[in-house]
Amino acid sequence: MNPILAIMKKEFLQLRRDPRLIGFILFSPLVLMILFGLALKLEPDHLRMAYVDQDQSMFSELIKTNIWNDGYFELYEVADPQAIIDHIRDGKARAGLLIPNDFSAKLMDNLQPTVQMYVDGTMPSLATAMDNKKHAINDASVSSDMYFLDPDDTSTIIAPEPFLLDVQLLFNPEKRETWFFLPGVIGVLIMQISLILTATAIVREKENNTLEQILVTPIRKWQFIFGKILPYIMIAFADFYLILAIGWLMFDLPIPASQGMLFMLASVYVCGLIAMGLVISTLSQTQQQAIFLSIFILIPSILLSGFIFPIEAMPNYIQPIAYLLPFTYFVEIIRGILIKNNDFMVLLPNFAALSAFAILFITISIIRFKKTLPTS
Repeated sequence: MNPILAIMKKEFLQLRRDPRLIGFILFSPLVLMILFGLALKLEPDHLRMAYVDQDQSMFSELIKTNIWNDGYFELYEVADPQAIIDHIRDGKARAGLLIPNDFSAKLMDNLQPTVQMYVDGTMPSLATAMDNKKHAINDASVSSDMYFLDPDDTSTIIAPEPFLLDVQLLFNPEKRETWFFLPGVIGVLIMQISLILTATAIVREKENNTLEQILVTPIRKWQFIFGKILPYIMIAFADFYLILAIGWLMFDLPIPASQGMLFMLASVYVCGLIAMGLVISTLSQTQQQAIFLSIFILIPSILLSGFIFPIEAMPNYIQPIAYLLPFTYFVEIIRGILIKNNDFMVLLPNFAALSAFAILFITISIIRFKKTLPTS
């Protein structure tokens, strides 16, 4: 037999002895392809828009009615202009609209009043989508009803547009791409290190048949587990601050006002991911299985968390998956700390969710290890 064919036969036999790996190879790409095909969309629908209508005229109603009819924004009223910015900063709204109190008066005097639109600038695809969708505010179906002067009167100069739309990008007015992506990239890199290294560390001991040898020494199981994971916790922490330092020095990433919140985020996130890696290690018999499971978690976390694509763009039946991913809450917190300068109470629900994930994975990993590790 040809030596190449012999080696190929050996590899297929090796795969056949590992049904879990075959399942990962066949099942995970199928699931991810279907999931991403349904979920990924650059332009979200039904974005919440906070508005203040200080004019309260039939002309301001024309603008709001057209926005409603367009179906892209969901309007809700807030008390004052500062509340618009606060709601966008807190994540309650993605956009805002301010119609000034002299809007109709300036219209009648042909003075081109300005309508202010605010956009959450922490997400690149959202900022781009807003540029494409702002026509819902000032398109021809609205502006054609706002002219009061006779266009055939040569003695009168009529502005080409009855009113102007001023779009203000909040929190990232210069549209710096590094501010869009680097906060999330930090979480992706830490996830990669924590999941893959931790998941394969103990599986490697199983494959090398050294796990039993270690456990027959005078060492307790919890000492073994902590001895294995503490180096990766230290590495993950070091990488977290190293990546942040590079972002601050090379890419002018904002320095957070609260270093305490940043440390708390690193602690909860790293501990949760290390515990998740331990859970993966208990479910895997080989390093290949552990890596496949880690990737199966890593890719959806990147694409479904709101890191690149807005969660609002996903179908309603896909959105709950985003909130089952710890990375979703990390993205909200890191952007809130670095870019939006949120205080702790605003980020508390995300911190609570991330802490719950960490506790859950730690508990599962302890239970699983008690069942999977041989008795000493």
